[in-house]
Amino acid sequence: MIKFFRQSYIIQYVAIALLAIALWIPSFMSGKPTMGLDSPVTPLFNLVDGWLGFSSIAQHIVAFFLLVVGTLIFNTILVKNQIVGKVSTLGAFVFVILMSLTPTQTNFYPFLLSSIFILLIINEVFDVYLLVNPELNLLKVGIFTALASMCYFPSIVLILWVMVVLPIVKKGTLRLELIPLTGFLFTYFLYFVGQYLFGDFLKLMDGYKEYLLNVALSVKGFNIKSIILLGFLVIVSLLLLYGNANLEKAIAVRAKITLSILMLVFSIVLLFLGGNVLMNGLIFIVLAILFAYEFTYLNNTGWANLILTLLLVLVFANHYYFKVL
Repeated sequence: MIKFFRQSYIIQYVAIALLAIALWIPSFMSGKPTMGLDSPVTPLFNLVDGWLGFSSIAQHIVAFFLLVVGTLIFNTILVKNQIVGKVSTLGAFVFVILMSLTPTQTNFYPFLLSSIFILLIINEVFDVYLLVNPELNLLKVGIFTALASMCYFPSIVLILWVMVVLPIVKKGTLRLELIPLTGFLFTYFLYFVGQYLFGDFLKLMDGYKEYLLNVALSVKGFNIKSIILLGFLVIVSLLLLYGNANLEKAIAVRAKITLSILMLVFSIVLLFLGGNVLMNGLIFIVLAILFAYEFTYLNNTGWANLILTLLLVLVFANHYYFKVL
């Protein structure tokens, strides 16, 4: 299976499309509307959700479209940065599985919309590594982070991730550190000015104040099943990463994997900020990067194929029968 998706022909794309459709069919058949949060800290999600509120089918169609777009962006990022082979669909394959692991994830929810901007952030940060003049890329990182947080507010922590990893990808002055922060703050400044002129600014500020005062690390979003699932995925990923001597040794590739490991740390912290952990999908994006990288350079794929096959069987059983997550 892994060797099959190390290639990039029409048959691989057809297989990935059929896999995605098969995982999302139960969601379409349920006919249930997705969540309407209407939180003041997610204005961009609220806007799109309001447009789609007339039909649960429209919500699911847009959600599936976001998955498809995210899959294509993700695979392109990995190929461009040599995390997978030049002709590979492993990234797309792993991304579809991890972003559709459970019925909970096959809906229109804030993180799914935010994930498009998060992928763009990752792309720009990876690009900065080889650029002589990365100012424009760093500005876009700040803007994309602000837009991501307007869809799913906890993703605001990615601005901290950028501050941490920037010295790794580009040694420079304090000015470089301030560029993404400037883009982030300027985007929010424009939003707040718009609300001050044309909206209810005081109500908006009260909403942000209430949200921030109630933010605290919590285990409420966990249950024993989600802990087992996430723990299994993280442990297997780290074992493959640090137990395989045949992984790509190119400095640029290793540096980007290091950035991903640091993002994994942030994504784990993010799980404790409340809400269903399965709908806080940053950890699935990071794990998709790591698994795609590991599967690309494994020489002996026997055990990895077995684990992947069992995972797929359990995923389909959960979507069509158990529905426990």
